[in-house]
Amino acid sequence: MRFSASEKYELIQLVQNSDLSVRKTLDRLSINRSTFYGWLKRYETDGLAGLSDKPAKPGRIWNKISQEHQQAMLEMALNETELSPRELAVKYTETKEYYVSESSMYRLLKSQDLITSPAYILMQVRDKFQQPSTRVNELWQTDFTYFKIIGWGWYYLSTVLDDYSRFIISWRLCTTMSASDVTDTLDDALAFTGLNRAHVDHKPRLLSDNGPCYISGQLADYLQQERMSHTRGRPYHPQTQGKIERWHRSMKNQILLDNYYMPGDLKEQLHRFVSYYNYQRYHESLDNLTPADVYYGRGQQILKQRKLIKQNTIALRRKLHYDNLNKMNQSVS
Repeated sequence: MRFSASEKYELIQLVQNSDLSVRKTLDRLSINRSTFYGWLKRYETDGLAGLSDKPAKPGRIWNKISQEHQQAMLEMALNETELSPRELAVKYTETKEYYVSESSMYRLLKSQDLITSPAYILMQVRDKFQQPSTRVNELWQTDFTYFKIIGWGWYYLSTVLDDYSRFIISWRLCTTMSASDVTDTLDDALAFTGLNRAHVDHKPRLLSDNGPCYISGQLADYLQQERMSHTRGRPYHPQTQGKIERWHRSMKNQILLDNYYMPGDLKEQLHRFVSYYNYQRYHESLDNLTPADVYYGRGQQILKQRKLIKQNTIALRRKLHYDNLNKMNQSVS
């Protein structure tokens, strides 16, 4: 219970004028003796004004990011406008070897009015298949999406994505959505991974929807020849292929910002974005690693290095804090 200055004064007078001892009086009033003597000392020193509660002074934050790094963070944000605060924090940590949390990056950008509402809203889809993969090249997801090129009509993007790492293994821009387009994309994926040359006990399992090209006998014969099993999602339930649906949305949010008049222009933009997606884009669901980091098995080493950077950064901030305190104490004395 908190007392006002006048109430503290009345209690002091009550204890001093009581016929009982100070200890017994304070026990009956349920007031701690150290609290009472603290009031008494303040009253004797400063009078009634000394009994008023003083607002607590904010302490110095030992883990504060220096002005030098804050400026560098802002410069990165202005140069990398397409990155979110989470992605900026991860990139700054890796490139500068100085740990910055997502929340710190967000607060800094917010204070400078650099946080804007997204130009689009991402739809939520299920992030995990019912039987999640446990290693690369265990499960591949495949699907088509479409683009309209002015003066040329509709083109269709066929993609093969590794379920475990989200790595885009192969893709083709096609004029149809036929089974041969699917098999051609799978040929590219098998050639890229070397699985068309290596003898392995278990080739990747293919996950797709129930489109005509995926239920065709031509694809079934191809998969049997390549010794690949095939799983199809439940009809009218695209969430089963959640990861490739997310890939489509992430890609279209960037690609569809421009109009395309030639298939070659669209193909060039797709090539650039696939490279960015695989090798540069940090995925929150992958512990802020890129798909390539996970696919090529270097993810754990990167996470270990980030942990070390964080420890070193915190130790540096703590040292700077205490060095500044010592300088202040020396100047006062």
